[in-house]
Amino acid sequence: MTSRIEDYALIGDTETAALVARDGSIDWTCFPRFDSGACFAALLGTRDNGRWRLAPSGAARIVRRYRPGTLVLETVLETDTGIVRVLDFMPVRDQRPDIVRIVEGVSGHVEMSLDLVVRFETGRALPWVRRREDALTFRRAPMRFA
Repeated sequence: MTSRIEDYALIGDTETAALVARDGSIDWTCFPRFDSGACFAALLGTRDNGRWRLAPSGAARIVRRYRPGTLVLETVLETDTGIVRVLDFMPVRDQRPDIVRIVEGVSGHVEMSLDLVVRFETGRALPWVRRREDALTFRRAPMRFA
């Protein structure tokens, strides 16, 4: 189930943007520009339409804010076993868009979970994935029509 619209925060790089839900899920973004097709579109459907969720495995108390004067979203997640801080932002780009997500341990131990579902064409197209030594690259596969 998607979040309420008021539970989303916006991060962006002046050429595109992403919506980050309180539960740590990026449920909407278009790459490489605002007018491109969405690669995360769970906002319009389910996780199968694409999302990138990064959150504690269990329940957490959540406090969010933007760092002063920036579009850097800072989320502090407190669980029964510890506290983590997640920083989400999109740096102004040289060539390609990037979403940066940094997890910082503040205290204790917090088990985190990651769910990355990349889709193109608002969830209708599966990507081609190429693994490099330090990154994954997602490319839009050719569309097939029945």
